[in-house]
Amino acid sequence: MDIEAIMLSGIARRVLDELLHNPYRTIEVRSARNVEALERAEAGGKLFLTYDSAEDIHVGTEGLVVELLRVEEMETRIPWEESDEREVTVCRAQVRLVGLGRIMEIRREGNVTKVRIRELMPHEMSMG
Repeated sequence: MDIEAIMLSGIARRVLDELLHNPYRTIEVRSARNVEALERAEAGGKLFLTYDSAEDIHVGTEGLVVELLRVEEMETRIPWEESDEREVTVCRAQVRLVGLGRIMEIRREGNVTKVRIRELMPHEMSMG
């Protein structure tokens, strides 16, 4: 079955592993690309989470398919010694694991990447 989803890339392997063991989780993203993707996503929509960086995404990339339950955006101050900026936008997204998937088609809309994915059975996955 094909699924349309907004992609979040560069997700820590620890987060992906935790989702496989507990299907409900709140993830926190800070990268501008992932924050913008979550701003465009709607509750009830599907997200595709992958460990790979955005530059390394291609047809065949594997990851997790999740349903977006809720998203919250907040501004966080950071110590001036760590960055040239004083604030960073952080999005917290509550998600529910739907399954495993492999990218079949990639569409870029500005900084947001939308993908068509095929749902996989666990024995089909090659993801580490």
